[in-house]
Amino acid sequence: MLNPMPRQERTFGGGRPPSQRPSKTCAQCGLPFMWRKKWERDWETVKYCSDRCRAAAKRARE
Repeated sequence: MLNPMPRQERTFGGGRPPSQRPSKTCAQCGLPFMWRKKWERDWETVKYCSDRCRAAAKRARE
């Protein structure tokens, strides 16, 4: 029997244990942060680990 739904390939962290998920360094605080499901669609553009760091970077630019 054929499966009617095509299987999607997961390219980032989904389905991997936390120790194997991709990570980045925050552009504001310099601390490492790991891939999260909510960033799945735009992981390539994520620069900051939190809203607090994003706001601090914006204040520093002004």
